[in-house]
Amino acid sequence: MSQRVPIKIGPSILNSDLAKLADECENLMKSGADYLHLDVMDGQFVPNITFGHPVVKCLRQDLGPGPFFDMHMMVARPEQWIEPMADAGANQYTFHIEATNQIDECIRKIKEAGMKVGIGIKPATDASVVLPFINSIDMVLVMTVEPGFGGQKFMANMMDKVKMLRDQFPCIDIEVDGGVGPQTVQQCACAGANMIVSGTAVTQAPDKGQVIRDLRKTAETMFRSPS
Repeated sequence: MSQRVPIKIGPSILNSDLAKLADECENLMKSGADYLHLDVMDGQFVPNITFGHPVVKCLRQDLGPGPFFDMHMMVARPEQWIEPMADAGANQYTFHIEATNQIDECIRKIKEAGMKVGIGIKPATDASVVLPFINSIDMVLVMTVEPGFGGQKFMANMMDKVKMLRDQFPCIDIEVDGGVGPQTVQQCACAGANMIVSGTAVTQAPDKGQVIRDLRKTAETMFRSPS
């Protein structure tokens, strides 16, 4: 079975110890993570609040240019944070399609700021809404829980969205986020997801490297090529 996109494992730092965030991120990268998934919440688009661009800037300064920062912007009016996140050292800016009416403008501004473009969709949002923009973006994030809280149960019925997107767009990155771990990664890979976000399953594990290796092995073995 030919694999057209690389499998990437990106731990979410949502439930990491924020007092030791740089150390935890460095440990995750040394444990084999391909990228870091940074959840930004504003208390408006989702109920919780996490951190903003000042923390991202500090992380970049501490970790250096190597780690790929995938910003999951769970914020209202995502267009207002594009330049600050780019200046802070973000590599990919993933905004929710439900959060703005200025989708084309967001995409343009993200590209102009030198970042890759991701669009996220919540569980209630049909995947077809991203189709008009698919040729202008780098990644689609399919949420497998309701955004805003860690530790939720994986929604297996979201895999139909992943399958549809992978069949139509064999070379685009498709990310899954929420409840993904050793018990659910097979479903994600079989559907065609290649960017695997895993939070507590990795960050709370005694051996983070082993969990990352297990996730990668399963995903690479089970990845579904377009039919």
